[in-house]
Amino acid sequence: MSADASTLTLMPTCCAPGCDAAADEIAAAGPVPLCAPHLAIVGDVATAGVDDVLPSPCRACGSRLGVRYPSGWLCAVCEWRHGEFPDDEAVDARVDVVYYLRVADRIKIGTSSRLGQRMRQLWHDELIGIERGDRHRERARHEQFAATRFGRTEWFARSPELDAHLVAVTAGVSDPWELYSRWRSEAIALRG
Repeated sequence: MSADASTLTLMPTCCAPGCDAAADEIAAAGPVPLCAPHLAIVGDVATAGVDDVLPSPCRACGSRLGVRYPSGWLCAVCEWRHGEFPDDEAVDARVDVVYYLRVADRIKIGTSSRLGQRMRQLWHDELIGIERGDRHRERARHEQFAATRFGRTEWFARSPELDAHLVAVTAGVSDPWELYSRWRSEAIALRG
């Protein structure tokens, strides 16, 4: 049995190569059958983005600079699509920091090149502040506040000297995580 072209009704499929979007996923308003993701890509290419402030810091690099497109936002620094969750390997950037965290009335002075991972390992009440630095800077801080150190640990009692240092470290920083995100963003941008 043969059918001529006038009696066949073809179900539309996305015309993008390799796309297997079902007929019910095709945007009905377009002159070319495209699924919603491919239609958004065409819209982004056809429409220039507008530089603007992201609705919230980029989860990949922490930048607030963004480019707004009809389909959503991109970070202007690392081009991560706003709202997506980056995996650690995709945006791996080493940033050595000395961190100050609090548990009750004790302060831990430690160092890490992967702050988020380290904070997930440690039980703590609050991340008080961070400063750029590696083991050498950490060791210098341990010596600086040795008078209030608990044994040979990385834990210290609160003191006027330590409190004054924390005030200096956190000056102008409302959230240490935003500062860390900015440093990661810079490291990613320098890496190219």
